[in-house]
Amino acid sequence: MDRILILGCGGAGKSTLAGQLGDILGLPIIHLDQGYWQPGWTPLSDDAWTQRVATIIQQKNWIMDGNYGSTLEMRLIRAEAVIFLDYPRRLCLWRVMKRIWRHKGRTRPDMAPGCTERWDWEFIRYIWGFRKRGRIRNYRMIREQGMLEKTVVLKRPGETKAFIEQVKATGSIDV
Repeated sequence: MDRILILGCGGAGKSTLAGQLGDILGLPIIHLDQGYWQPGWTPLSDDAWTQRVATIIQQKNWIMDGNYGSTLEMRLIRAEAVIFLDYPRRLCLWRVMKRIWRHKGRTRPDMAPGCTERWDWEFIRYIWGFRKRGRIRNYRMIREQGMLEKTVVLKRPGETKAFIEQVKATGSIDV
């Protein structure tokens, strides 16, 4: 698998998993947050974002983390495998709160320069509603693109840890 897409709620660990898999498989990592956000948490325009993603997905190989529904279809078309971190929202909220505390006032490694970590009620609401909106949208798009058979769904951190160990042992992602 040369192009792997990682989806899931904020705080599920998409960027962490991307980094781990990138180390194991030797594939380049693309954190979509780094391409979408400009300094001061200013989003890229819709047209510029779509064009940026269209260019990125043409690369020969990648591990890409991030949801961004407006470009999900084009990313699914190019992906060879999808990993969906379908974690409980309370766990995701807890992890985001820890992340905010750990990186408060600094830019975390998987984020765009000039986007310092901060409390954001809109993001907290997004996480709380992800299972009813984002999760359903992602599953629908995965199904519509014929990627169900190429999707690994991980529902708990223990499953993710076992998955990583399997990838280490085999050197590949088995879907």
